Amino acid sequence: MFGRGATRLLAAPRVGPDEVALKADLDALGGEVIRLRSRDGLKLTGRWLPSETGPVAGDDGAEGPSWAPDPYEAILLLHGWTGSVTPDLVALGPTLRRTAGVLGLDFRGHGGSEDGPTTFGLHEIEDVAGALAWLGERGIRRVAFVGSSMGGVVAIASIVVLGDGSLAAADLDPDAPAATIDAPRPRIVGAVVESVAPDLRIPIANRISAPLGGWIRRAIAARLFAEASRRVGGDIRATEPIRVIGLVEPVPLLLVQGLADRTVRPSDGRRLAAAAGPSAELWEVPGGTHGASRAADAAGWDARVSSFLRRAFAAAREPVPIIGRPVEPAVASTTGGQEGD
Repeated sequence: MFGRGATRLLAAPRVGPDEVALKADLDALGGEVIRLRSRDGLKLTGRWLPSETGPVAGDDGAEGPSWAPDPYEAILLLHGWTGSVTPDLVALGPTLRRTAGVLGLDFRGHGGSEDGPTTFGLHEIEDVAGALAWLGERGIRRVAFVGSSMGGVVAIASIVVLGDGSLAAADLDPDAPAATIDAPRPRIVGAVVESVAPDLRIPIANRISAPLGGWIRRAIAARLFAEASRRVGGDIRATEPIRVIGLVEPVPLLLVQGLADRTVRPSDGRRLAAAAGPSAELWEVPGGTHGASRAADAAGWDARVSSFLRRAFAAAREPVPIIGRPVEPAVASTTGGQEGD
């Protein structure tokens, strides 16, 4: 029983059941199919959607009447356990590219990427590292993550394990040749994560259809993860969200939780939010199901997520230095006593 279950955990469906019908919608997005390598050498596929050019209409009055995407900024879109990034690109790409360019990434073992076990972040962090390197080589300097379900789990774990990029020296290879100059890695400026379980056992336990008590279903899920971890040679649960989310600080984090989600229930989302740092905020969406809150409130999702991402990008932008302006002399006070008093 546990052997078959662990095999299913590690072998996620490469293509979702609805993806064939989305081909025309994906082609209509345009962009570029790209190839890159994970940090540990696997061949990965993705699609790059350039941002809309010029100022675009604002989604939130708090952000002003318009927003001008910066060519040095990008959003890395991370999908869930089943299938490729195509459904997320079709649903979210048109909105996200109004803020920045979008790289939709197929994790290992998904979509067009090379085979590899699905490890809920343990190895997918290497895929994110490869995507960040690809973006850095193309001049991107600031990146935000958007991920749902497993994609959100990977986003949180990647920030913690890889760092947000604000300490450049941490990414240097001390054994690299002196003449080697690598493109700087982009800084991670924020993350929007949806339907993220604090404990990886939760979504598995909630999908067990047998009429068993909650603690029994969680115990079964724990055994499945233990067997899967043994097979891949590492603890899949080592970086599950509840263990590491406090370390995401100070990177801004928007937690999106559907109130109709039966896989990751609202109480689970609130538990994760309570463990996060003060830079995290929780948005609960009435009628939102697992990984599909935008389907319940498209206008609200577009406004809330766009506003969050734009604030994160804007806060990370370095002020443009003013060169050549003379230093103004100090102005003498016009109050108080006479000179020499």
